[in-house]
Amino acid sequence: MRTSLHGMNCGDSCCLQVKNLTVRIGSDSILENINLHIHCGELLALIGPNGAGKSTFIKTVLGQHDYEGAIVFSAPGQRGQKPKIGYVPQSPAFDPGDPVSVADLFACCQSRLPAFLGHSKARRAKILECLDRVHGRGLIDKRVGTLSGGELQRVLLALALEPIPNILILDEPLSGVDVEGQTDLMDMLDEIRDTYDLSILMTTHDFSVLDKYADQVALIDHRVIKLGTAREVLDSEEFHRVFRYKGGVRE
Repeated sequence: MRTSLHGMNCGDSCCLQVKNLTVRIGSDSILENINLHIHCGELLALIGPNGAGKSTFIKTVLGQHDYEGAIVFSAPGQRGQKPKIGYVPQSPAFDPGDPVSVADLFACCQSRLPAFLGHSKARRAKILECLDRVHGRGLIDKRVGTLSGGELQRVLLALALEPIPNILILDEPLSGVDVEGQTDLMDMLDEIRDTYDLSILMTTHDFSVLDKYADQVALIDHRVIKLGTAREVLDSEEFHRVFRYKGGVRE
């Protein structure tokens, strides 16, 4: 039975609960009996081999796939309401020669007026307010196609945080970002979840960040085969069997 994202009490804190989630596409079972529970302020990292169903899980939470089971959000004062979800997709590609600026991108996403009409003082102030959340004020006039991987992630994150969501979902946010930029990005996600008390769900193939930043790690391969702290998952036989790693180091 399908259950909407609302209504289940979780004490005095907000949370997202996924219960017995199964997703079938045609005759193929992509996800089977997924059970996860994320409180606001927590970061849950999804890891797994290519084709394990991570992207399908994200799309299902976003409402893009039919499913069996329940996806339930609860928060004080929001009973019966759907959560606000911010989503950062895998980094899209932009042509370096494209004249579209960061301000233009915001205008296209947040306004019905064409970007070529320019930006009012009020619109520009709002864009700067959004970029300030990710320490990206200086990016407003840069062309999107010239941004580094880390800068582009900041811009996409700023877009996803307007309005401030209950749940922030990021699909491979570290892809295409250099090592220094990865640390900066993860530190910023820590700051954001502390500031706004929101849940973060992210997929990643970079296991080096898990110990420091993830509250929970779910190893999935069409089902959850290991759930726990980063160290519990990275040291597990299940992780070793899937990735031929031990303790996060490839054999």
